[in-house]
Amino acid sequence: MYNLDLDRVVGEIRKNKAKKVLIQLPDGLKPRAETIVDYVEKHTKSRVFLWLGSCYGGCDIPNTGLLKFDLIIQFGHNKFVKEEL
Repeated sequence: MYNLDLDRVVGEIRKNKAKKVLIQLPDGLKPRAETIVDYVEKHTKSRVFLWLGSCYGGCDIPNTGLLKFDLIIQFGHNKFVKEEL
């Protein structure tokens, strides 16, 4: 149904040697959250956490307060498109 490119996610986690990863999903992808977390944890050595708060786009980075993460991964419904001026 969706092409989430989870192998790319796994590659980024490995490249960054991230141990604590936060994944932020828009509401439309939250029903797939368990599948995403299971896949990522199975293929990396990281502990994955989900941001269950709001997500209004790629610039809406979660305020995690005192919680520190090695990597934040945001999923969206659309690609970012660089517009030539």
